This record gives sequence, structure tokens and C-alpha cells, in this order.
Amino acid sequence: QVQLVESGGGLVQPGGSLRLSCAASTSSFRPYVMGWYRQAPGKQRELVAIITSGGITNYAAAVKGRFTISRDNAKKTVALQMNSLKPEDTAVYYCNARLNNIYWGQGTQVTVSS
Repeated sequence: QVQLVESGGGLVQPGGSLRLSCAASTSSFRPYVMGWYRQAPGKQRELVAIITSGGITNYAAAVKGRFTISRDNAKKTVALQMNSLKPEDTAVYYCNARLNNIYWGQGTQVTVSS
């Protein structure tokens, strides 16, 4: 069982930055593929970025070059640095852990608006 707790969401102006963090409670964090997903109102949940246990990353086309995912295996955390934010990035952002099972955090709201 893995519990995930996100933090760092909020309101930011277009062009601004936010850093999301996700803390995992598990005895073994390193093997998990960690990811960030988001869900905007009226839309399906979509992948934002993932990072493997070895640090290989993959990004959705809409965020590539603006967002950076990273992990700290010692601290059992995964972060999402979001730069050059756009109104269309507004969504609830969810942390995800995947190995034999899939686990989700409760989500954190990100609102990009002037």
C-alpha cells in the first residue's frame, strides 16, 4: 500500500511558476514509476509527466519544455516544476505511483489566471 500526499498547488498568473511536490509513504519507493496527471473541469484525466526508477522521463507534448519532473528516492518524493504556466494548465494535479498496483494522491488544484 502506498499513500501519496501532494502539495504546492495554488493560484498563479500566466507566465508564472509553481512547484508541486508529492510525498510517498511506502517502505520501498525506488522501484515505483512515479507520475503526475491532471484533470481539468469537464475533461478526462491526462498524463503530464512520468519518471522511472532510473530517472528516465517522459512528458506530454503540451508541457514539454515548460515542466520538469524529478524524484528524490532517499526522501521518497517526486516533484513537478512548472514554468511558463498557461491558463490551459488549470486543473487538479494528481500524483501517481505505479508498480504492481496503481496509487493516486488526493490531488492539488492549480489555477492559472490573471
